[in-house]
Amino acid sequence: METEQSLSAKESLELISDVISKTKDNIKENSYCFILWGWLISSASILYFVISKFTDFQYSFLPFPLLAGIGIILTVRYYLKHKSTNTETYFSYFLYRLWLVLGICFMAVVFINVSQKLPPFTYTMLICGIGTFVSGLVLRFTPLTLGGILFLASAVLTIYVPTEYKVLVQGLVIIPGYLIPGYLLKYSRS
Repeated sequence: METEQSLSAKESLELISDVISKTKDNIKENSYCFILWGWLISSASILYFVISKFTDFQYSFLPFPLLAGIGIILTVRYYLKHKSTNTETYFSYFLYRLWLVLGICFMAVVFINVSQKLPPFTYTMLICGIGTFVSGLVLRFTPLTLGGILFLASAVLTIYVPTEYKVLVQGLVIIPGYLIPGYLLKYSRS
């Protein structure tokens, strides 16, 4: 048989304050992946462009699988470490699953495009735009929302960009799309 426990007014306010504080901390923790993946994808994109444009090295694509592999390991490790120490909010529950599905879509798009010998950059920016835009709306964080819009606009822009420069557009758009909002989120007072 369960018994209900009554809380005093002070205990109720402390409980509410604690829940709000944990929600703010969980929102700030979302910055980790934007910063990590921002650096990794921007670096891979720019390295790919430099290697393919200015060298004869035939494996210019290598920065992508190498840095993506590192990113996957660091992301999984981060979430496993923080899963046991944090209360899961509706925001974190939704965003984790959104990005999990988008990550699977990202891998599918890359596989399909590479199999067809097409550059995947227009579609990867589209996926980044969807995830970043939705994350910004859910977190009510304008810099992420604007980053998502920038990704979507850049995906459309790449239709008019020569193929060899699409990867450079992606590498440069990651900076205002992921990195700047990620750092602003990390250091925000929420």
